[in-house]
Amino acid sequence: MNPRLARWLPGLQTAGRYRLPWLRHDLLAGATLTALLIPAGMGYAQVAGLPPVTGLYASIVPLLVYAVVGPSRILVLGPDSSLAPMIAAAIVPLSAGSPQRVVALAGLLAIIIGALMLLGGLMRLGFLADFLSKPIRIGYLNGIVIVIMLSQLPNLLGVDDPSGSPLGALPATLANLRAGHIAWAALTIGLASIAAMILLRLIAKTIPSAFLVIGLATAAVAALGLQSAVDVVGALPFGLPHPTLSGLLPSDLVELAVPAMGIALIAFADTSILSRTFAARTGSHVSSNREMIAVGVANVSTGLFGGFPVSGSSSRTPVVQSVGGRTQLSSVVGALLLIVFILLAPGVTAYLPEAALAAVVIAATATMFSARDVLRLVRRSPIEALLSLATTAGVVAFGVLEGVAIAVGLSLLAFINQTRRPYRTELGLVPGVRGYHDLTRHPEGRRLPGIAIARFDAPLIFANSGLFTAFVQELADRPRDPPVHTLILAAEPVTRVDITAADAIAALDDELTQQGVRLVLAEARGPMKDQLIRFGAGERFEETGRFAPTVGAAVDAITGSLRTDIAEEPEAGSDQETGPTQHPPK
Repeated sequence: MNPRLARWLPGLQTAGRYRLPWLRHDLLAGATLTALLIPAGMGYAQVAGLPPVTGLYASIVPLLVYAVVGPSRILVLGPDSSLAPMIAAAIVPLSAGSPQRVVALAGLLAIIIGALMLLGGLMRLGFLADFLSKPIRIGYLNGIVIVIMLSQLPNLLGVDDPSGSPLGALPATLANLRAGHIAWAALTIGLASIAAMILLRLIAKTIPSAFLVIGLATAAVAALGLQSAVDVVGALPFGLPHPTLSGLLPSDLVELAVPAMGIALIAFADTSILSRTFAARTGSHVSSNREMIAVGVANVSTGLFGGFPVSGSSSRTPVVQSVGGRTQLSSVVGALLLIVFILLAPGVTAYLPEAALAAVVIAATATMFSARDVLRLVRRSPIEALLSLATTAGVVAFGVLEGVAIAVGLSLLAFINQTRRPYRTELGLVPGVRGYHDLTRHPEGRRLPGIAIARFDAPLIFANSGLFTAFVQELADRPRDPPVHTLILAAEPVTRVDITAADAIAALDDELTQQGVRLVLAEARGPMKDQLIRFGAGERFEETGRFAPTVGAAVDAITGSLRTDIAEEPEAGSDQETGPTQHPPK
């Protein structure tokens, strides 16, 4: 195959190298995947405020497209629990209650998201997936779980929800409970479905519990004639995915642009992390930029053919892997079996109770709640635990789209805080150990007469330049006998310097010079030197010989002697002892 074509269509490359022993595993994985896709697709479509059939369309098209253009062999694309409420928040307020218009808006939203991802991938913006730290992602996902479960309570109880929002669903549900307005048949079906799914998962995680529960609930409603006593999904329309973009307005593009950016970021972040995780398990590598392009193409495709925004599925991908799926063929098989279902048995859902569908969604999302991860954060990093909990509260209290903004904002604040207050310390001599070490970690170490050695473990930028100068000045001012006459900055951890920090270093040098203290930069990397010179602060150090290759070289030049408390390194091939155990500088 042409290497350029294989680069853009990895699925075709896999097909050309396909091995017959893989076929049995891929067929089984595809069949299992179909059993999951039907209830999940319909359930997440309902959460997104869309007709259930659109969830099947949003499963078929992305699976087929990603199988050709996606870099991962087993990643499953489709409707996702974290995106569904975001989609609803974006499109339902613009739909004016029209089923046709809400579907068209969902398709347009998917196309915008896909276009943004395509552009991002071509511009090599795959690194954006790293902007959401793990604590923020844990908090965001926990918020999504709470929002989804609240939104499904009315369907589980068979009651009306006039609020139309997840937060409003809780008081509406409580009001119906107090008034006794509960559809007991729906509640019985819902609770029985949840119990059955829990029991089946305890027996074996590979059992398609959602599919079995949906099948049993549908059969029970049909056999007992309960379709008039409980709300049912209704028969699916006959036909394959098709364009449904009529009735859109130019203003819709403007209204959906901002939500699309937030959803695109979350969709790509989820997909990228999932893809990398499973690639690592197989010893392969997946390019974030290629992943972004592939997910973009899949979203544009599903938007054109009656679907809605999709991302990698964190619940269905592990199942495909656990039952032995080897290649993209498992996704193709799953999509083709979905088409067979739509064409041959669309009327089955006329008996599918919405309570059972709500139970499937609740049971599926409940397993995503990361209480253990939050407790782990509380024990190990209370500040990051607070950030995670704040993200959860933001998603639940203000809405999913607003929660995205809160999550991104908190991630940036956490990054700025870590950069603004990095670790900084004074180094000293530890007898018998090469190098100069952190005195807070080595109480047996000692300071050198008249010399202070500072280390600042971060890039020097506008956010921390004040902290840096205050730290260095404090070391220079600290009472000693004799007083400090030379201050050495161990600059190896300083990977970059911006113009604000460069000016701060120049001002610090001037101030120390007036105090009779000489500032020396040791172990400064080439890029740092270049930046200091470009910003006009480097010449003073270069022209006066105050760039030292190492801290040890700077100390030796100042003292005029070499250290005598450590043994010389043996020559190559020598059997001599190297003296005391050597430790790297810390």
